[in-house]
Amino acid sequence: MPERATWASKAGFVLASAGAAVGLGAIWKFPWLAGSNGGAVFVIPYVILSLTLGFVFLTAEITLGYMGRGSIVTTMRKLGGSKWVPAGYLGVVTGLLVLSFYSVIGGWTIAYLVDAILGRGLVTSQAELGARFGALSGDPLLAVGYQALFLTLTAGVVALKVSKGIERLSRILMPALFILMLILIVRGLTLPGASEGLSYLCAWKPEAFTWQSLYQALGFTFFSLCVGCGCMMTYGSYLPQGSRILKSCAQIVGLTTAASILGALMVMPAVFAFHLDPAAGPGLTFVTMPVIFAQLPFGGLFAVAFFACLTFAALTSSVSMLELDTAFLVDEFHVSRTTGAIISTLVIMVIGFFCALSFGPLADTKFLGKNVFDWCDFLTSNISLPIGGLIVALLAGLVVWPKFREALSVPPAPSDQWFRIFRLLLVVACPILVVIVLVTGLL
Repeated sequence: MPERATWASKAGFVLASAGAAVGLGAIWKFPWLAGSNGGAVFVIPYVILSLTLGFVFLTAEITLGYMGRGSIVTTMRKLGGSKWVPAGYLGVVTGLLVLSFYSVIGGWTIAYLVDAILGRGLVTSQAELGARFGALSGDPLLAVGYQALFLTLTAGVVALKVSKGIERLSRILMPALFILMLILIVRGLTLPGASEGLSYLCAWKPEAFTWQSLYQALGFTFFSLCVGCGCMMTYGSYLPQGSRILKSCAQIVGLTTAASILGALMVMPAVFAFHLDPAAGPGLTFVTMPVIFAQLPFGGLFAVAFFACLTFAALTSSVSMLELDTAFLVDEFHVSRTTGAIISTLVIMVIGFFCALSFGPLADTKFLGKNVFDWCDFLTSNISLPIGGLIVALLAGLVVWPKFREALSVPPAPSDQWFRIFRLLLVVACPILVVIVLVTGLL
């Protein structure tokens, strides 16, 4: 068997992992969750949870991959034995299902980027923009075509060597993403009335707090760090021996949390400046933001920058999901990376085809009130990802703890007390978090 590929640099690993975690969550999901859940009463708990339990979860998954030196199935077999292998296959299936519906949204981002480049879509009427979005998502040729383009771009990156494909892409796109976000933030904060949006995100108002906002913060912590399906485990398997995992994980969590805050700062001040609804929900990005660009000087340029951000973020995340399934085929069936990427992409395209049609010809084809897109989202977000996170916590904290601790003890090693606290969070607090997300998501 050929020697396992490794990251060419620590910076490349951190940027690739941060890109996997950031995804569409920071720019598309976080702003509307913050807007719909009282601003600061959602943002502050999210930051606290990310820097504590989120850090523990991420460290556990990456370290297990580092120890197993293989895909999620290979790692589960090596560290836990044959009885843990089904958990690895659950991660593989989760990756397929997530990318099947995620690629639909990724296709939308490309479509909006193309429209922005061509000068289309800068309309002040939200009703007209809503109709445009409906036309895009409901047209089979457009929806499937843009989805296929998005998946083809993803496969092209994954087919290359880790250091030449995923790492090189991340070293270019992640800095570009942050630069574009900062440009848009500066422009948004200079708008009259933008301070109201800033206050909404920063000012703690106890009367606005609800348990629903806390649950949403719990769920987004899990979602934003891309833990539970094995993407980070796969990335961890490419770390060279002797890596300082804790430091890298702290940097990844820091970048991911910062990207989410920047995403909110990019959207909310402009939303308040133009007196739009901060609780507009998922449509905040695709329906509300173009209204803002239409009213800004040089709005076309800002629209291109914004949707370029969305596309970059979507691509860095989709690459990690496809890598999960490609690595499984490479490690378990010894196919080439190119073959593994092609097979995985074709399977995802078949499932994703039905997801893409869920807003058009299959919109009325539902089971228990959900179409194919909804079911892929529901099964992964509410069931398989939380279960995968629980498995990671138990495997690391109970089954392989001595070796797990040794892997993290690269000098300067943490103290014994630090490890006791870390393990307590891993085997008690993290499972409680998972159970809350799992039970609440099923209610």
